[in-house]
Amino acid sequence: MLKKRFTAFLLTLALAATAIPAGAAEASDQVLSVAVNAEIKTLVPWAASEENAFLVTNQAQEGLFRMDAENKPQPALCDTYEVSDDKLTYTFHLRDGIKWSNGDPITAGDFVFSWLKQMSAEATNGYSFIMTDYIVNGQEYSEGTAEADTVGVKALDDQTLEVQLKNPTPYFTNLCTMIMFFPVDEAFYESVGDQYALAPDSMVYSGPFTITEYDPAVGATFVKNDNYWDKDNVQISNAKVRVMKDAAAAFNAYQAGELSYVKLDSANVIANQNSEEFSQTIDFRSTYIQFNLTDPVVGNVNMRQAISHAIEREALTGFILADGSAPGTGLIADGMAGNAEGTFRELNGDVTSFDVDLAKEYYDKAVAELGSAPAEVKLLVADDSVSKSVATFLQSELDKNLGLKVAIDTKTVQGRSELMDSNNYQFAVTAWGADYDDAMTYLDLWTNGTPYRGNYTNDDYNALIADAKSQTDDAVRLDDMLQAEKLLVADDAVVAPIFHRGSAALTKSNVKNLIIHPIGVPMEFKYAYFE
Repeated sequence: MLKKRFTAFLLTLALAATAIPAGAAEASDQVLSVAVNAEIKTLVPWAASEENAFLVTNQAQEGLFRMDAENKPQPALCDTYEVSDDKLTYTFHLRDGIKWSNGDPITAGDFVFSWLKQMSAEATNGYSFIMTDYIVNGQEYSEGTAEADTVGVKALDDQTLEVQLKNPTPYFTNLCTMIMFFPVDEAFYESVGDQYALAPDSMVYSGPFTITEYDPAVGATFVKNDNYWDKDNVQISNAKVRVMKDAAAAFNAYQAGELSYVKLDSANVIANQNSEEFSQTIDFRSTYIQFNLTDPVVGNVNMRQAISHAIEREALTGFILADGSAPGTGLIADGMAGNAEGTFRELNGDVTSFDVDLAKEYYDKAVAELGSAPAEVKLLVADDSVSKSVATFLQSELDKNLGLKVAIDTKTVQGRSELMDSNNYQFAVTAWGADYDDAMTYLDLWTNGTPYRGNYTNDDYNALIADAKSQTDDAVRLDDMLQAEKLLVADDAVVAPIFHRGSAALTKSNVKNLIIHPIGVPMEFKYAYFE
């Protein structure tokens, strides 16, 4: 069978854009420091689902691939791999001599151990699907109807990992850059058991850095990993991620020289947009209202439609956020892949809109069906500055345009997630960032009927997603996904998109190559250096 082979030479070419200049010296006395706006609630790979956990984990761990500056996956712990002609079997060859931070060899068995954990009932992060949807017998193993040795992930030897997929998956190497696909040192895990990843000394590391301090509410500190295979291309010796929920406090810390990089809230964008340190990016991340369909009030489709059409999104992005964010006229973020004729968003157009008259019509229908107008509805939000500003805006819009009173329930990110997971909410402001550049990274979230996704179950929707995942015709696959978004947002109004996140930021002039990704892991320290 003919096979397509990728060599380490390709990696050398692909990483030219992120290589460290010859004149850049390692700075042991300088600290690369960034802030995040919510707690880092867990670093346990099969429990972590928040982007801040992804950010922290990505600096200290590594998988088969790592994203480059162009958001393309490049070989990392593997140096070569092969894909079978039918595109269903991937064979990855690990680099010679790669080690964990404690000196243990990194083996193909460590990948099998970690991936099986992620596909097991032990996983609590809601991310099992990222493997079980693709890997042969993954779903059956997750459900307890198949044994581990039948799952399509096997260590052929210590350096060779074979993965068998159910269907051709053109973005599979992209998935392998995500933390769920990182290995775990099986021998070390067995020595610490359920304490694994709860503290720095209960982890060992495969990535550019090791973690020296970790507190979910405070942040994490890093030092360079001297056992990392590519340590010669890591010029940062010390780094820090600080939890700073208040945007003004983070900005003040940046001005005081305590942060290397800071995201700006609307109050500071205009004042700093002419600075040489200013930059603006668009993330593939959508913030939306998730309705709980089991709630008597927002379980009514006309009420959901009324709320969605009552939100003037352009006013939010233009005057409240003012950071380059775009109005959320659909679930799939602006700029994400479609076909040669346009992006997904361009092809599907606006699947929701601001229309006060239409909103009132829907609201009147809902009230008639419910028997009376609700006295109040409760909106669940996280406790960072942006989320609170968005919630206040929504509260005002729904009162002004519908006469609907909204009580804002503010919780930590973890507290909000726990309430949503336990089905203890009416509707909530939440978000999803794309893991890879394809609409499926959003759309398959609503096939499982979980409380976090509003308890949504629709056979037609599930059929569209299932067909898209098995399709070999790209045009049919895309049409399935276009229809699915319309069904989810325009027809069933299970979610109400609010905005696609933009980020305005300041970066210290002496910090170079700090890479910001719009998909997957939000930030990359590995290639950064001080000038």
